[in-house]
Amino acid sequence: MLIIWALLLAAALIAFGFARWSLAFVSLATLGLSLVPPILASRWSLTLPVPFLFATTMFFIGSIFLGEAFDFYERLWWWDLALHGSSAIAFGLTGFLFVFMLFDGDRFAAPPSAIAFITFCVAMTMGATWEIFEYLMDQSFDLNMQKSGLPDTMGDLMINALGSAIGSLTGYFYLVRNTPGLLGQRLAEFIDLNRQLYRKSKDRFRK
Repeated sequence: MLIIWALLLAAALIAFGFARWSLAFVSLATLGLSLVPPILASRWSLTLPVPFLFATTMFFIGSIFLGEAFDFYERLWWWDLALHGSSAIAFGLTGFLFVFMLFDGDRFAAPPSAIAFITFCVAMTMGATWEIFEYLMDQSFDLNMQKSGLPDTMGDLMINALGSAIGSLTGYFYLVRNTPGLLGQRLAEFIDLNRQLYRKSKDRFRK
């Protein structure tokens, strides 16, 4: 992770040297956003799995650095779909971790279906917040993150709904079947590393 952050800082400095102001801004914005998760984790005494940090950093690089600075959104028709699809699933998984944290890791505190529904709502809120961020970036810095405007935003929200459903269903099966699967293993890994936040959760998936 340190290498990636160093490369982003180097890209910003080089862009400043060649008076490439937009590239410098995008590089610094990508670096700043990629540092938000570890900073918040340190402030809130969380331990973030390395795959989580890598995934969030690569998402910001793909969406802002490559997508905007190098115009990947226009060069590759599937770039926007891939990024929003992966981020939507991440929103769903993150939403479950947050909701499960509110219940102290007690899988019997509420029906699994209720926890899954709340997870879906939280994940949709996160996706909508990202769309607001895209709008503000376009309006403030003359970027083109929204592409075709309303059609792009509505398409992204539909993809986010699908990803939120996948995340909430993953959490549901994590609660009722104890068979986490590939995505569920990421949930179990985070819960295992932050046991103090999930005090009533049992060590079912410890490796």
